[in-house]
Amino acid sequence: MTTMPVGGITPAPGIPDGAGADLVLRNARIHTGDPGRPAATALAVRGGRITAVGDDADVAPHIGPRTRVVDALGRRTVPGLNDSHLHVIRGGLNYVLELRWDGVPSLRQALAMLREQAGRTPKGQWIRVVGGWTAEQFAERRMPTAAELTAAAPDTPVFVLHLYQAAILNRAAVRAAGFTRDTPDPKGGQIVRGRDGEPTGLLLAAPGALILYSTLAAAPTLDEADRRVSTRHFLRELNRFGLTSAVDAAGGFQSFPEHYAAVIDLARAGELSLRIAYHLFPQTAGQELADLTRWTNTVRPDEGDEWLRLNGAGENLTWAAADFENFSEPRPALAPGYETEFEQAVRLLMGHGWGFRLHATYDETIRRDLAVFEKLAADGLFPAGNRWLFDHAETVTPGSLERIAALGGSLSVQNRMSFQGKAFADRYGAEAAARTPPLKEMLASGIPMAAGTDATRVSSYNPWVALHWLVTGRTVGDLCLYPPDRLVPRERALELYTRGGARLTGEEDVKGVLKEGWYGDFTVLSHDFFAVHGDDIPHIESVLTVVGGRIVYAAAEHEGLDEALPPLRPEWSPVAHFGGYQATPPPGLTGARQADRLALAVAESEQHRQWRVARGFAPETPPTVFDPCYVL
Repeated sequence: MTTMPVGGITPAPGIPDGAGADLVLRNARIHTGDPGRPAATALAVRGGRITAVGDDADVAPHIGPRTRVVDALGRRTVPGLNDSHLHVIRGGLNYVLELRWDGVPSLRQALAMLREQAGRTPKGQWIRVVGGWTAEQFAERRMPTAAELTAAAPDTPVFVLHLYQAAILNRAAVRAAGFTRDTPDPKGGQIVRGRDGEPTGLLLAAPGALILYSTLAAAPTLDEADRRVSTRHFLRELNRFGLTSAVDAAGGFQSFPEHYAAVIDLARAGELSLRIAYHLFPQTAGQELADLTRWTNTVRPDEGDEWLRLNGAGENLTWAAADFENFSEPRPALAPGYETEFEQAVRLLMGHGWGFRLHATYDETIRRDLAVFEKLAADGLFPAGNRWLFDHAETVTPGSLERIAALGGSLSVQNRMSFQGKAFADRYGAEAAARTPPLKEMLASGIPMAAGTDATRVSSYNPWVALHWLVTGRTVGDLCLYPPDRLVPRERALELYTRGGARLTGEEDVKGVLKEGWYGDFTVLSHDFFAVHGDDIPHIESVLTVVGGRIVYAAAEHEGLDEALPPLRPEWSPVAHFGGYQATPPPGLTGARQADRLALAVAESEQHRQWRVARGFAPETPPTVFDPCYVL
């Protein structure tokens, strides 16, 4: 019955075999997210839904002979996290092929990992580092050079993507990608060349990232069977951080149904460990309206189930309407006249009951899109109950927020400033960066709002890095972006990462709160999010992640309770040797932080003494205590 020895827990009398809860969690410090019962110590799950929340007495009647009882050992438990903007489908297809630098503290370590991986990567394969890191996280505060990549891997092609800004290739990758002195620069990109006219290995998004992604697309890919294995291991990696749901934002080079086959097959087999709501993104410029017409005439959003469901179109509807997100380059002006085709796409979607999401970094783009929506509002299409939202919105203004609210829109914000905050501040100044995005105004607007990462090609998929940014206003390089009055309180930040994502998929009445009748999705944390120092937040992980009553990830004292995964392949996979996100000890466990806390305690003691002196409770001069053991 129990997974750990638990005193005083016995099956309730009279419950037939198999009639009790599937899972009971007890001895937990549960943050439910439910204002009616914000805290609890135990909960029960049956048939994927929560059947009881409270204490041991509340869950005892639900314990049958086959109930699995898990002791949380007093750890903090929260609703399962929901990333509202994660490229989870694309990330899963490639996860086992990627060397992840997420969390790596130094360039020296990153290059050592690269050198080691080169020794096991077979001929014909590439080493690829694709997002989740920034030069600011390294102790050296710089990117690697193409020469360093070549020295680490002379014969194996190496592709290293740095944000939306650049890619660095070693000599072998330049050859494998087919770049020569005669290769023309693609539109919106630059192949940097040396004095001799030959490519140096540096590719620049100037300002568009198409050159980066098209080069990456030239690397070898997995077959269908291995894509499914890769996706399962990626979902387990997300479960490692307490994620139980995600909204997939689609993207370039992600075609339906080809690139969705892995998650569809896993859903059919009951092997998804993460609930996924996905979007469809027209892939071919000039064919967007034809694609959207076929899709809207075939299916309706929400016709899926609780594990896999279509949520709408986007994050682009037409290629001409998308702005860029490379803060190292000036803000690009979108082509005049894109609104005509864009209006047709929006009218089509709204008329068929489809929602959509829109990639919009700059307020200039948002204002042009809103003008189209306001025109359609005259025909009754806004607000019409369809779920639609702007993604990113880093420079949205108060005036645009008012217009979004009036049209029934939502917002999904990501922690791209965690990784690009310095680039933004360098270009636009610290004062502008301090309100980018304007989180305080967004929250005050009443617009439905959710948080996410935009992983995996820019930010890391670790949701606690995003929560650290919301709560502390600091980048991964420890640059302080926001003053205290613009920070998000911890409970509100967590809500954006739980029920916030559910609002964007129409599931806010079943997901994101630990409450009777709602999904049994929760995570038991390694450290208490509400109590740890802000610097320690990115180091939080899950020790137990549960989705629908299934234990999908287990570590520490619960190790071995989760479901078995198929062996990771190929055997030379970087993930097989290094894992995914590279965890480091929380700063709060270091001697320096310990001394800081002790100094704070001493200061508080002195403040308390002075308070007592001022009120006559203690003498102004402390009595002298003579101890011959301490005479110098």
